[in-house]
Amino acid sequence: MKSIREIYKTGKGPSSSHTMGPEKAAKIFRAEHPEADAFAVTLYGSLAKTGRGHGTDRVLIDTLAPTPAEIVFNMDETLPLPHPNTLEFSARREGRETGFMRVMSVGGGDIRIEGRPEAEPPEVYAERSFAEIAAKCKSQNIRISDYVEQNEGPEIWDFLLGVWGAMCASIQEGLTHSGTLPGGLNVERKAQYLINQRHIDERPETRENRIVCAYAFAVSEQNAAQGTVVTAPTCGACSTLPAVLKYMQEEKRLSDKQVLRALAVAGIIGNLVKTNASISGAECGCQAEIGTACSMASAALGELFEMGIDQIEYAAEVALEHHLGLTCDPIGGLVQIPCIERNAVAAMRAINAVRIANFLTATRKISFDMVVETMYQTGRDLNRIYRETAEGGLAKLYR
Repeated sequence: MKSIREIYKTGKGPSSSHTMGPEKAAKIFRAEHPEADAFAVTLYGSLAKTGRGHGTDRVLIDTLAPTPAEIVFNMDETLPLPHPNTLEFSARREGRETGFMRVMSVGGGDIRIEGRPEAEPPEVYAERSFAEIAAKCKSQNIRISDYVEQNEGPEIWDFLLGVWGAMCASIQEGLTHSGTLPGGLNVERKAQYLINQRHIDERPETRENRIVCAYAFAVSEQNAAQGTVVTAPTCGACSTLPAVLKYMQEEKRLSDKQVLRALAVAGIIGNLVKTNASISGAECGCQAEIGTACSMASAALGELFEMGIDQIEYAAEVALEHHLGLTCDPIGGLVQIPCIERNAVAAMRAINAVRIANFLTATRKISFDMVVETMYQTGRDLNRIYRETAEGGLAKLYR
């Protein structure tokens, strides 16, 4: 498996696959073709169908500037695509093509360039399943967070400290804003309202839900407004993990060091899904994004509470299992409805999954690895209109 650094990427929203990935590809292509006096970029699949809502054309034009760029949205579904998020770059000089590059934006801000395997980041972990990781940790009597340091080196903690700082900053920044999000849906920011308004029946569990949701809304609203967020594992699912960690750190008075170890465990969970299935809504629906985020958050909480490896696995499995079949149907191709609320609901579900695991781990029948495989097969079986094309579900019926 790759480094967990590939799971946590800090950048501008609203979409890791539709903005961060294409931006990364555009920078590479622009650097390789300084001779070009014009660029053309053709978007296919989900990039074509929801690219305008996600701002794909905007980020490509900005990144390729000052050289002019023509963006073509190719809706031809008969084209055999290597990935639902495929784009092709063409460099031109005096009307003649001088360069070409086909890119797949595979989720989480990562790209694959056709014909360039050397562009792949190096393998860091020999193990490729939770079962293998658990067996190694048990044989050495170490926690999963120790396993991460063993493979990544002690410098991983400085990296995760930067990740945590960026996550906290996105929460704080999101809580300072009110008003309407851009994009035309006139969605009101709600994080500030949630953090300031006590419920008429403010019991401890009610307050927990309110604060966790406020933090989740804050980050997702930052993402929707093209603010800076951290993929966890994607921009569209970026707020579930920081919301639960921030709340628990404050509630339990936990150190940053404890939170970083939780982030390390969450990174492993995200890595396993990305390696063995997908974290791309265009490929497997929202179960791949918010389901993975919820699973990461549950595993992170398991580490915070010093639960055993089997309990952490069960928490992660429960969280992902109960997102199976979740469709990706963003209204208008915007990462707003249902994405923002969905992150908040997943954050609360992550907490509940950990509480279930605390009692019922010994009774479990399903492994985390099995659920990951099931999610991938389910995602591939989903009708394409429910895989981030904005053609089905809420995106179709909303008026």
